[in-house]
Amino acid sequence: MGIYLNPRSKGFQSSLNSEIYVDKTDLLEQTNRVLGTRQKFLCVSRPRRFGKSMAADMLAAYYSCGEDSSELFDGLQISRSESYRKNLNQYDVIKVNMQDFLSMAHSMDEMLEMLQRYLTVSYTHLRAHETELH
Repeated sequence: MGIYLNPRSKGFQSSLNSEIYVDKTDLLEQTNRVLGTRQKFLCVSRPRRFGKSMAADMLAAYYSCGEDSSELFDGLQISRSESYRKNLNQYDVIKVNMQDFLSMAHSMDEMLEMLQRYLTVSYTHLRAHETELH
């Protein structure tokens, strides 16, 4: 179904390649500012077709320690921020499109169980890979 833990930056790369990309990396600077505080839980809510998926792809590409995404962000607004390098690719990221799970489940409980299974498998694979590297 997809990579949920430390997803690759392919989705954000596609946005950057688009003719109509608008730099919204100031969201990253705002997010960096609240990391490690009680305000760290954010809700990015937007109307339909206003870039929620692109914002999620951008957040995942920036924070995920799954790959070096500096080439994507060097030259964007966030690269001029003091917090840019400090937070770039420093975290395990879980990225989930809830619509995928909702469309496959018949109830909220079933959806949550499915999500838990996928995340558990992803986490197990990640830790096994890390063990092989060390």
